[in-house]
Amino acid sequence: MATTFCLTINTRKFHSGNTPASTQFSHSLSPKFTSFPLSKPTHLRVSQDAFSPTQQSHSSSDPVVGKQDLLIVGPGVLGRLVALNWRLENPGCQVYGQTMTSDHHSDLIQMGINPSLNWTEATHKFPNVIYCAPPSRTPDYAGNVRLAALSWNREGSFVFTSSSAPYDCNDNGSCNEDSPVVPIGRSPRVDVLLKAENVVLEYGGCVLRLAGLYKSDRGAHNYYLEKGIVDSRPDHILNLIHYEDAASLAVAILKKKPRGKIFLGCDNHPLSRQEMMDLVNTSGKFSKKFDKFTGTNDPLGKRLNNTRTRDEVGWEPKYSSFAHFLETI
Repeated sequence: MATTFCLTINTRKFHSGNTPASTQFSHSLSPKFTSFPLSKPTHLRVSQDAFSPTQQSHSSSDPVVGKQDLLIVGPGVLGRLVALNWRLENPGCQVYGQTMTSDHHSDLIQMGINPSLNWTEATHKFPNVIYCAPPSRTPDYAGNVRLAALSWNREGSFVFTSSSAPYDCNDNGSCNEDSPVVPIGRSPRVDVLLKAENVVLEYGGCVLRLAGLYKSDRGAHNYYLEKGIVDSRPDHILNLIHYEDAASLAVAILKKKPRGKIFLGCDNHPLSRQEMMDLVNTSGKFSKKFDKFTGTNDPLGKRLNNTRTRDEVGWEPKYSSFAHFLETI
């Protein structure tokens, strides 16, 4: 008798220590399946003999997955932007979204994303898979990442969005894609990420370590604005990347179809906490004003540089720096 498993994932992702947490299937029987209807979210059951919804089918034919189709595990803020970019690059493709709950399925359907809750007996695979879900609400993050890896048929790309937190640097020193990481066992939080990354690399997928994600109403700057006074040291160096740029970089990597590589996503313009909030206060773009940082003894940060990633992928960010972003809003 076939065993079943369930992959349940949160749709929000926390990528970096720079952004506070409060702000952030084996072989197929056929190379193609038909597209899911967009009228209703579908719970999929995949077996050795068929690929059919556990709910009543809304199509007279079996679902089909095309060669340019994409599965997004965790279609939250970042995942939705990835979907938008991917559809622009691949007109006519289908995008599937694996979620933890059905709370936002109607929103996903409106965006053209086919939502699903649980994958079971996963015998069919997708050519392109991106994992954007966080570790915060699953006790076995690496196990869930492995289930996602098993849904990849290796025809396209598998990308796991991780964090820049694993880099072993807390003195405001320089780091790039190949810098040493924190040894397993030192930090439980980093261990979770590294173990998940190792699963991805084991399957030939790629890891995209992202700096602090932000947009106008989300990110470290927004958290600090809400707090007003923050008990952290002002000279801690932050590294940032806008959500839109993180999504465009992820799609650029997916298109290149690399294997077993680690990439880094950042804007190459690190700045201190104080510098960031000075920019916010002087921009005149926010209704609140940040007061001050009061910390003196907490760890420093790191200065990330992703020149290798840019050269290999052929990518440049839309927002070259946080200051540049502020000028556009």
